[in-house]
Amino acid sequence: MASGHRAQWKGFLRFGEVSCGVALYTAASTSERITFNTINAKTGNRVNRVFIDSETEERVEREAQTKGFEIDNGQYIIIDPEEVAATIPESNKTLEVQAFIPCNEIDDIFFDKPYYLTPDKMNADAFVALREAMKNSNVVAIARAVLFRRVRTVLIRPHGKGLIATTLNYDYEVRSSKKAFEKMPKLKIEGEMLDLAKHIISTKRGEFDPATFEDRYEAALAELVKAKLEGKALPKPKKVEISKPNDLLAALRESAGLLKAGTVSDNKPKRTAANANKGAGRERAARGVASKAASSGAAPRRKAS
Repeated sequence: MASGHRAQWKGFLRFGEVSCGVALYTAASTSERITFNTINAKTGNRVNRVFIDSETEERVEREAQTKGFEIDNGQYIIIDPEEVAATIPESNKTLEVQAFIPCNEIDDIFFDKPYYLTPDKMNADAFVALREAMKNSNVVAIARAVLFRRVRTVLIRPHGKGLIATTLNYDYEVRSSKKAFEKMPKLKIEGEMLDLAKHIISTKRGEFDPATFEDRYEAALAELVKAKLEGKALPKPKKVEISKPNDLLAALRESAGLLKAGTVSDNKPKRTAANANKGAGRERAARGVASKAASSGAAPRRKAS
């Protein structure tokens, strides 16, 4: 793994009677996002968090704090931190493969957090053998291990030269889609309306390229920090143009470019890969300014981890 990346977990990957040393590295992180501290507007000083007793309104020091489970309104069972620690399962530092299943058998709604799974140099042959066998068999692995003080189920799948290990949500953590969609009306779309929708899809086909995605919120924050640092006028948000079609079919025709000439025209420049890359470049530049501002002490600092 590249320098600067620290393994979040080290242990063994076991499948059948074969074991190999492995390490988990965070694959997705929010550490590069711009964050703010809470400041006292009158003094300009940073505000510290203080815990207050809800009844006496007195300050409660850290050593006097404990855990509790609410059994009734305002009634708690006190749980000692040592009792909590005793419930944490012991780790044998092993990702034990439980089963191999077809790639398309698991619903990605269960996906939690991805990690890069890399081999120990001494056991690379076993690691590569598993990766290639999974590719050839078109399967993924379901494994289990104690990770970060919890027993976690992990989905392991080939990814480039290594493997991706994605922790999975438990069944009780995933809400049923039936309840979310229970008020969904039963509609049958056909004829021109369906054809127009399909036509729009065909004209908007592309490829998945995350490098072209712009985090407009982060870019806007960076521009705000830059303006404040340089004493310039604050950037004004662009007015959002809201389409107000009264007829869904007319809106579909407009989107498909099938309305009569002169009635509606779409003069907006089409988004190309070049434009997307320019936008991404502007975003990186703005973030660099915010980073400089943070390091100079003149802009909001990042929260301490």
